[in-house]
Amino acid sequence: MKKFYSGIFLFVITLIFGQITYTITPNPFNETDAITLTVPGSQIDEAAWGVSNNAVYIWSWSFDVNYQNSQDCPTNGSWNNSSEANRLNYNSATDTYSLAFTPTVFYGRTGIGRFGFLLKDKTGSHQTSPDIFVNVGVLNLNLTSPAAGSLTSVPAGNPINITATTNVNATFQLKANGTIVHSTTVPATSYTYSYTVTGDADMELIATQGSTSKTSAFTLQVPRTVVSEAVPTWIRQGINYHPSDNTKVGLALYAPAKNFVHVIGSFNNWSVNDAYLMKRDTANPDLYWIELSGLTPQELYTFQYRTNDLKKVADPYSPQILSSYDDQYISSATYPNLPPFPSGQGFEVSVFKTGQVPYSWQVNNFQRPAKENLVVYELLLRDFTQEKNWQSLINKIAYLKGLNINAIELMPIMEFEGNLSWGYNTSFHYALDKAYGTPEKFKEFVDLCHQNGIAVILDVAFNHATGRSPLVRLWNVDPDGDGYGNVAANNPYFNTVPKHSYNVFNDFNHTNPATKYYVERCLQQWLTEYKIDGFRWDLTKGFTQNCSETDETCTNAYQQDRVDILKNYADRQWAIDPNSYMIFEHLGTDQEEQQWANYRVAEGKGVLLWNNQNGSYNQNTMGYKENSNFDRMNHTLHGFTNMHAVGYGESHDEERLMFKNLAYGAVNGSYDVKNLNTALTRMKAFGATFFTIPGPKMIWQFGELGYEFSINRCADGTINNGCRTDEKPVAFTLGYDTDANRKSVYDTWAKIISIRNTYPVFRSKTYTIESNNLSNDPNGLITRIYVYDNLLNAGVKNIVVLSNYSTSVQNVVPYFPYTGQWQNLMDNSVLNVTSTAAPVTLQPGEFRIFGNYTGSLSTADENASNKLSLQVADNPVKNGQAKFIYHKAKNGEIAIYELSGKKLDSFKLKNEDGTYDLKVNYPAGTYLVHLKSDTGTAIQKMIVR
Repeated sequence: MKKFYSGIFLFVITLIFGQITYTITPNPFNETDAITLTVPGSQIDEAAWGVSNNAVYIWSWSFDVNYQNSQDCPTNGSWNNSSEANRLNYNSATDTYSLAFTPTVFYGRTGIGRFGFLLKDKTGSHQTSPDIFVNVGVLNLNLTSPAAGSLTSVPAGNPINITATTNVNATFQLKANGTIVHSTTVPATSYTYSYTVTGDADMELIATQGSTSKTSAFTLQVPRTVVSEAVPTWIRQGINYHPSDNTKVGLALYAPAKNFVHVIGSFNNWSVNDAYLMKRDTANPDLYWIELSGLTPQELYTFQYRTNDLKKVADPYSPQILSSYDDQYISSATYPNLPPFPSGQGFEVSVFKTGQVPYSWQVNNFQRPAKENLVVYELLLRDFTQEKNWQSLINKIAYLKGLNINAIELMPIMEFEGNLSWGYNTSFHYALDKAYGTPEKFKEFVDLCHQNGIAVILDVAFNHATGRSPLVRLWNVDPDGDGYGNVAANNPYFNTVPKHSYNVFNDFNHTNPATKYYVERCLQQWLTEYKIDGFRWDLTKGFTQNCSETDETCTNAYQQDRVDILKNYADRQWAIDPNSYMIFEHLGTDQEEQQWANYRVAEGKGVLLWNNQNGSYNQNTMGYKENSNFDRMNHTLHGFTNMHAVGYGESHDEERLMFKNLAYGAVNGSYDVKNLNTALTRMKAFGATFFTIPGPKMIWQFGELGYEFSINRCADGTINNGCRTDEKPVAFTLGYDTDANRKSVYDTWAKIISIRNTYPVFRSKTYTIESNNLSNDPNGLITRIYVYDNLLNAGVKNIVVLSNYSTSVQNVVPYFPYTGQWQNLMDNSVLNVTSTAAPVTLQPGEFRIFGNYTGSLSTADENASNKLSLQVADNPVKNGQAKFIYHKAKNGEIAIYELSGKKLDSFKLKNEDGTYDLKVNYPAGTYLVHLKSDTGTAIQKMIVR
């Protein structure tokens, strides 16, 4: 069925089964003839389809004279938005739908031998099925046995009867692998011949009448005897390098319902050769394997699997693949020396190379931030830098580190269809997509993040796979032979009918052992090969097998099978990497989310859950009190034992706060939230009432610069829901990071996050959020946040955060927990509180962050509560010798960084107080000296002359 989906959207398709009746006049016809296709109105149930104004459309595609080389009709439009050019005309007098067209014009090509079509509504919610195929030309050839395009298995030496008919007298030629094996000279309307099979053969029957010929093809295949032998212990599914011999590779493919499998590739000229017939494992007969030997180390090899039913696929466990569709559009700057796609191999091919030099990791024992303390920066590399590659992101590490975040969450980077995508249209979950660069560059990025104390989290879509996935294509229904098709009933990985209401592409069945193994192997690949720190699991509601694609209520309700499936995956991930992060985008019921948030918490584990507060925070930043309460930022209101709710005001899926501020912000006299600088100021207040709440947090890229382009912005600047996943302007290219007012938001957020990181009280599980408490503030839009930890022996034990989201000046009663001196942690000023009810005057959009005064001042880089200090003596450094003086550095470690963020040296300190002499061999320049200890962090600049 010729359906292609672009982007990520939700859909439910209703099919009308049974061949519909139709007429074409004139018939037969040539490709240059004007024809009319007519369908009785009785074939379309307009009421069931919900069709208004008789809006029925044709979705069509064409083939060449050999019924190959399928191409979509240029005027199809998109599946969910058919073009008006393909709308059928309705005749009420005859109750018929019709479309008049000339094939060469309609399909934009010549040499048309056949076309296919189905009928649908405009949005693709309803369609006819199965597909209909119409032959083009005055001469029509009908291969009756074997069927056109079929695969027939016949032992060598046996005959097969070949029969065909034509609509006019014609002569015939039969070819086997391009060689004529039989022909006729007397014109006739039928053909019969008994052909003796000698081996595998691509067969063609050609009918000729005058100067016109038509060809129909089929394939003959000789059955193979497969050797049964136990798979070697060093080989498992996928590509395996021999542990001690660089001339050997082991390949293994799980292929139930396949009779035999060949490996074809650059090592055998892409030919079907029985020397490359895979063996069958004795313990698992569905596992096929082969050991390739005599390979040349460091030489790149390409290959596919070819099954007995002529499916040709890349290995599902390929770390990288080559694509005939996408690779041609990848620049050499992004991926230098990208290998060419082997000609004639159609879909993706796998690659391997023995004797590769492993990446030299600078950090092998990264200490991940505690999951409860995460400040995650979610980004889409496609829209984050103009160059859209790993090197450009590496170049931005100093920018990200300067914001004081401690984790980066990347939208899917697994092999997806196309090169400009959000990444959720994944085809190979095991493979790194080449659109962003090489595996080595990605490893360099991860390594550099770890050097700078930043964890790397990958967004992964295990709910589904696209039609180019080998797991789909090995078992699909492909009536037109183009390689695409719906999932077949014997597919061991996917449901033929989706089991939830949010389905896109092909729905994984997560109760199948094959699917569970695939997911586990993919987790292992990213955790071990690339040393990433965890995953954000997309659309976890889709993991149930209890619902249907039309029942959203069921999908959103508690499902015990989904709870059990995802707990099992948690166990599998933590068995690979016990401390890795597991984050679910579930957005479901508290009852269900508690099952994962509280799972194995006694062991220090538990799943993190996305906690969407976009709507309520945006009401505050716009200046509207309705639905503005964000109390559910508190994990206890979800029933979570620990702080496992990842709060966010923006994500890739939400409308941008600043867009709505500027489009819909409140106005009060001269105070106008729709004013850019006013709206930017209110984003600072958002940071104050967001980062100061204990527990993990997430921000979306460029929120720190007040990015205001709508999530639905189109390339031409208009706004349309259909442009949701389109490319967006890059903030750096627009100069947002050098605009003083926008950079002020960045600096404010960085300061607040630094305060959060500096004071242990922000790790407390005891806190209160009073978001627009009307009993205390009748006008609403006043926020108070109280964080406290009475178990702390010294330092700041209490935090009071105040903000005024209203559009007028407010005298806010802080309700300090006690009188005394309170320090404004943003500017270190001290407030002497003699009455806890004495109001603090706040301008609209203004905030305060107070901590109980401990008798010493605080800075963003120095933990004053324990007087940790670091000094670089005799700075600038001369004669290649540096001296560091430190104080209160319990279990301290000093690290030296370039300004780019690259780590150069690190060394442990033996004493809590003292000096450290370092021989400096660095080029002249400015460096950052980081002192990390149990008592905090200190940073100083070191200048080398």
